Amino acid sequence: MRIAIGSDHAGYELKESVKEYLKSKGIEVLDVGTYSEERVDYPDYAKKVCDEVRNGVDFGILICGTGLGMSIAANKCKGIRAALCLYPDMARLAREHNNANVLVMAGRLMGKELANWTVDAFLNAQFQGGRHERRVKKLEEIE
Repeated sequence: MRIAIGSDHAGYELKESVKEYLKSKGIEVLDVGTYSEERVDYPDYAKKVCDEVRNGVDFGILICGTGLGMSIAANKCKGIRAALCLYPDMARLAREHNNANVLVMAGRLMGKELANWTVDAFLNAQFQGGRHERRVKKLEEIE
């Protein structure tokens, strides 16, 4: 499995922790930045992760202070279904019901352990299709 991960300055610390957690599980991680806590603009990193998802990595993970900016930016990209998830159940349902391909988390609102649980829930869930397929297709039509 290959994951693209990115953050702004407010999500940098949590991004680094999640990146190491993923690597410890044998998951290939493509870190598109940022690489410090120096102030940057979140849309730049949202686009980088989304481009990687559209080019074939399995999933993306984005982190900013609240997750709001990253989720807004990511959902502007064609083919991206980014879900801001603060808890594991949200992440599981985002995959099962919405076929989310980008997980967004909040660096200022989540601890490292909660973030790891949320990542696991996202990665271990499968899109259920069925009645949810019709709704996801309607999202694609909006694009």
